[in-house]
Amino acid sequence: MIRLKELESWLQDLQDFETPKVALEQYQTPPHIAAHIAHTIQASFGDLEGKLVADLGCGCGMLTVAAAIMGAATVVGFDIDSDALKTCKENLEELEITAAELVQAEVRQLGVSCSRFTKLFDTVLLNPPFGTKCNQGTDLEFVQVALELSHGSVYSLHKTSTRAHIIKTASRWGVNVQVLAKLRYDLPNTYKFHKKKSVDIEVDFIKFTVK
Repeated sequence: MIRLKELESWLQDLQDFETPKVALEQYQTPPHIAAHIAHTIQASFGDLEGKLVADLGCGCGMLTVAAAIMGAATVVGFDIDSDALKTCKENLEELEITAAELVQAEVRQLGVSCSRFTKLFDTVLLNPPFGTKCNQGTDLEFVQVALELSHGSVYSLHKTSTRAHIIKTASRWGVNVQVLAKLRYDLPNTYKFHKKKSVDIEVDFIKFTVK
C-alpha cells in the first residue's frame, strides 16, 4: 500500500477551483486531509482497494484522485458544476488515472429519483458543503443521499461543532456513527467576504454505516 506521505505528495499538485462559486461553498479539500482520509479508509477498513467508490460533490477531484491512487476499482465523481468537473478531468488525465468516471448531477437528486445508483457503491466519500452560509443542513442532505447509494460505508467530513446534531440525526435514521478523527482544516481566504487570510476550523472525519 502506498505510504501516507507519498499519497499526499501526489495530491499537492492537483489544480484547484479557478473561480470558486460561493453558492456551492466550493473549497478544495486540503491534500493532507484527503490523504489522511483515503489512507485511513484503506488501512483500517479496506474500503477502497478493488471497490466501486462514489465521491459526492467531487469538485476538482481531490478525494476522487486519492481513492483511485489507493486502488479503487472505479471511482465515480458527482458534481453539479461543469467547471469543477472540467478541472477534475484535467487532474485525472495529468496523473493518467483511468479508473474514474465523472457525472454532472445535483447530488441531492441522486437518491430515490435516480434508482440506477441506489445501493450500487461499496463506499461513498464526501466532503459536503458545511451549510454555514446559505445552505444550512446541506451536509446531512448529502449524507442521506450517500447512504442511499452505498451498500457498505459512507465517509464524510463535518464541523466538530455540529457533532452532537450529526449523531442525534444519524441515530434517528437508524445509522451507526463512528468519529474516526478530529482534524484541523485550514480554510483559505477564498471569497471576498472573508476577512482573514485563513481560518483554522475543527472537523470530524466520520464513518456512517446502516445498522
